[in-house]
Amino acid sequence: MTEPSHAPVSAPTPVIAGRWTVAAWAIGAGVCIAGAVPPWGWWPLAFIGFALFDQLLIGTTAKQRFKRGWLVTASWLFPAMLWMFDLTAPGYIVASALYAAYFGVACALTPNDGPWRFITFPGSFALAELARWYWPFGGVPLANVALGQVDSPLAITARLAGPGLIIVLVVMLGQALSVAVQAQRSPGGFASARRHVGLAAAITIVFIAAGWLHPRAEIVREIDVAVVQGGGPTRTRASSNQEPVVLARHIEATREITGPVDLILWPENVVNPGRFLDFEEAERRVGQVAIDTGAVLLPGWFHPISDVNSANYHTAVSPTGEVLDRYDKERIVPFGEYVPLRGFIENFTDELPGRDVLAGTGEPVLETPVGPIGVAISWEAYFSRRSREAMQNGAQLLTNPTNGSSFWLTQVHTQQVASNQLRAIENDRWLLMAGPTGLSAVIDPNGNLIQRTDIGEREVLFDTVEMRDGRTLASYVGPWPILLYGLLVSAAGLSVVRSGRTNT
Repeated sequence: MTEPSHAPVSAPTPVIAGRWTVAAWAIGAGVCIAGAVPPWGWWPLAFIGFALFDQLLIGTTAKQRFKRGWLVTASWLFPAMLWMFDLTAPGYIVASALYAAYFGVACALTPNDGPWRFITFPGSFALAELARWYWPFGGVPLANVALGQVDSPLAITARLAGPGLIIVLVVMLGQALSVAVQAQRSPGGFASARRHVGLAAAITIVFIAAGWLHPRAEIVREIDVAVVQGGGPTRTRASSNQEPVVLARHIEATREITGPVDLILWPENVVNPGRFLDFEEAERRVGQVAIDTGAVLLPGWFHPISDVNSANYHTAVSPTGEVLDRYDKERIVPFGEYVPLRGFIENFTDELPGRDVLAGTGEPVLETPVGPIGVAISWEAYFSRRSREAMQNGAQLLTNPTNGSSFWLTQVHTQQVASNQLRAIENDRWLLMAGPTGLSAVIDPNGNLIQRTDIGEREVLFDTVEMRDGRTLASYVGPWPILLYGLLVSAAGLSVVRSGRTNT
C-alpha cells in the first residue's frame, strides 16, 4: 500500500526581496500610515501604506512577517508618537518598540498568500490595535489608524462598531489596492483582481450606507453654549506660580460673554487651590462666575488631597453658584498623572510627579439643569468606552475638558480633536472640547468641526447645540464584534500558518 505524501506545499516567492529593498518598502509603508494620522491627516495615504504593507507579507515566513510588520509599525508609531519624547524619552522608545511588536505578531499570524491572508490580516491588525488601547498601564490609543479617517467617507461607520470597524475597512481597502497593483505583474490576474476589488468596494459601500441610514438620536432641545479658552504660552510645566494666573485668564475670558447662554465649559484643571489660593476662595470665585453669567458652569479642578495623592475632577455649578455634581477623572495618564512601578522608576529619574492622581470611580455624567452631560477629561477622550459609559447613563451632550498646555508639538492636540470627532460620530452627539491654551472645538454629531481655536490664543466659542436622546449600535456593542472577529481569524490564521499550508 502506498503511503500518502507529506511533502510540504511550495510557498510563493516573496514579492519584495532583498534586505535594503524590504527596509525601504517597510519604512515607506509606515510613513504613509503615519502621514494619514493628524496633524498631517492626509487620509488617502493610509490605503497606500497598507497596500505596501500587504505586498511585504506575500510569500514570507512567519519570522519574516514578524520582522517586516515590526519595521512598518515602528516607522508609523515613532513619528506619529514623537510628542512622547519630550514627556519621557525612555518611555517613548519602549512604548513605540513594544507596540510595534504587537503588530509584528499580527503579521506572523497572517498566512503568506491566498484567501486566508485577506480574511486574517484586517482582523489580526485590528486586534493588535485594540490590545495596545488596553495594555499595559491602561493602554495608549494615540496615533491609531482610525484617527486618520475622520475626514474620509469611512468615518460614519463608527456608528456601527466604533473605530475598530474603520481600521478593518482601511486594511481591507489597502489589500484591495495591493491586489490591483499585483495583477499587473501576473498574466491573467486581472479577472481575479476585479473580483477582489469589487468585493472590497461592495463591503465598504454597504457599511458606509448602513452608517448613514442608522436611526438618528432624538433632539430633546437646543441650548446656547460657550467654550472658554483662556490662552497663554504652551509647552509649560505645572507650577504653583501659574495657578492663580490660569484661573484669572479664564475668568477674564468668560467676561467676554455678553449675551445669555445656558452652559459654559471651562478646560481641565484651571481651578488650582493651593499655595496662592485657598479652597474656599476658589469656590467663591467660581460660584460668582456662574451667578454673573446666569449659566450652568462646568469648571475643571486640580489640587492635592494628601501627601501622596491629588484630585482631578470637573463640577457642575448652577446659575445660583451651587455645586450640583462632580466627576473625578478615572482614566489617568501613566507617567504623567501617576507613576506605575514608582519605586523602580525612581532609580532612573528624578523628573516624576510628586503625587499620583487618585482615579475616580463614578459614572462620567454630570447632572445639570440643562440635562445630563457626559464628561471625558483630557486623555479619556481617546477611550471610546468612557463616552459609551456616559451614553449608558443618559448623556445628551458630550464634553472633553482638557489641558494640552504642557505638550510638545501639536500631535496630541490635533489627534485629540480627531478622537473627539470619532466620539461624536459613534455616539450621535454634539461634543464640546475646551483646552486652556488650545485646541478647543465644537463638533456636530456627524463629526464635522463647526468651530476650532488655534494654539495659544484667548477665545470663546459661542454656538447653539442640540441635547439628544437615543443610542447608536456602537454604544451598545462596543469593541466586541471587532474583538471577536480578530480573535477568530487570528486563531484560524495561526492554524493555517502552523500547518504549513498555502491556500490558493
